[in-house]
Amino acid sequence: MSQVSVNFNPLLKPWLAPQPNNVAGKGVIERPGEVENFAWQTRKGEPTQYENDFGDALEKVFAEGALQLHEVSEGLNRVGFRSARGSLWTPESLAAELHALAE
Repeated sequence: MSQVSVNFNPLLKPWLAPQPNNVAGKGVIERPGEVENFAWQTRKGEPTQYENDFGDALEKVFAEGALQLHEVSEGLNRVGFRSARGSLWTPESLAAELHALAE
């Protein structure tokens, strides 16, 4: 039997806000042993090269000490990482991109 290797979870269920429940096993957490554990449980698809490069650029900017949105957008511009459209980052465009990638 051959195994198929994937870098994302094709069976990922939509996230639901937790609802308090005092009965064990009755919440939104899946029961151990009843669901296959994928290595990349929160991905809807494999990351694109742009997403990987974006992550690398963010790591550089955070390592330089950027904490605020405007500092991160300025840092991305400083390290030369442009948006998918090739434009410079603004705090607004960075917030929109992070929101879109988080979906």
